Amino acid sequence: MTGFEHLLRELTPQVLGALVRRYGHFDACEDAVQEALLAAAQQWPRDGVPDQPRAWLITVASRRLTDELRSEEARRRRENAVAVEVPLVAPGADSAGPRDADDTLLLLFLCCHPSLNRPAQIALTLRAVGGLTTDEIARALLVPEDTMRKRITRAKQSVRASGIPFRPPPPSELAARLAAVLQVLYLIFNEGYTSTDRVDLAEEAIRLTRLLPINGETAGLLALMLLTHARRPARTTPAGDLIRLDEQDRSLWDADLIAEGTALITDAMTRFPLGAYQLQAAIAAVHNEAKTTDSTDWPQIVALYDLLIRFDDTPIALLNRAVAVAMLQGPQAGLKLIDDLAKDPRLTNHHRVDVARAHLLELAGDLPAALTAYLAAARKSTNLPEQRYLNTRAARLRTYS
Repeated sequence: MTGFEHLLRELTPQVLGALVRRYGHFDACEDAVQEALLAAAQQWPRDGVPDQPRAWLITVASRRLTDELRSEEARRRRENAVAVEVPLVAPGADSAGPRDADDTLLLLFLCCHPSLNRPAQIALTLRAVGGLTTDEIARALLVPEDTMRKRITRAKQSVRASGIPFRPPPPSELAARLAAVLQVLYLIFNEGYTSTDRVDLAEEAIRLTRLLPINGETAGLLALMLLTHARRPARTTPAGDLIRLDEQDRSLWDADLIAEGTALITDAMTRFPLGAYQLQAAIAAVHNEAKTTDSTDWPQIVALYDLLIRFDDTPIALLNRAVAVAMLQGPQAGLKLIDDLAKDPRLTNHHRVDVARAHLLELAGDLPAALTAYLAAARKSTNLPEQRYLNTRAARLRTYS
């Protein structure tokens, strides 16, 4: 991603948040921001980036939006939906929101609208704030792309039809919406971390999480992000090829991020009730404390996964637990668990099942079966760096078999 593209991606949710905060009309604001981005793409390469690019985009988008809202067609739409298209605040005024939050964070809370269920909240926020494509959101949430496209469309329609103003949450609603915001930030971070060219998403997720009100799960999520992001320097080769955790050069891990994340999760687990993000962060901390894979405290990791699935028995958590059990009890024990998990409809045709199975088959010495599983995983994965990694592992096994 070029510096110009990175700047526009960073500014887009800030500009959209500012317009929605001022005017309401989420769909119209989205259209106006897209027109402003198009104008920037045409003018900035020729005239240079303005001294205040965010203000430039807000000004251009506001003009586009004002023109649209003044048109006869827009007046008819406002008359038909006057109850649901109420401006949030007067233009230029500030509205109450989370303390020290910027417009991007405000947009996160706006998208977690009470008229939407959790999947719709997450999908809409990933689109508006994370800048993810429909396909990327579908992969993050393990659903078909067409299903996700319909979900986003229905989410916008539901907001318009709800009769509830699209505005920052009052204090009484903050806790409920915070849970959705945390999940959104977690998914944005994962998308940035698993892509070799989307580090901006991971860093933005970390930045926004630092702005959230502090509680156990907020601290847990931030710690999890920091501890995971600390491994990024060792996660890929100079050519961009993925390196598995047990083969990474751990001297390249960011010691400062590990120290901050470890201190944060240690404090959170002593001060707040346990939650899923705290337990995931604790698992990451145990991994990061180990000098080698063999010296990893696998009994503690399995015990933490046992606690985690009481809070969140997602298929990915269960799959990760199976791998940890294999490291503790042997690959056959893990393979048995994976065979059972493969029957879960949420994991049907998901490449992570084949990745885990291939890794454990390789550890068990069954190279032909591992080769087959790596190739199956590569065919199912939609991430190009991951596809290269899986095909490389398969090619390496082919030379041995």
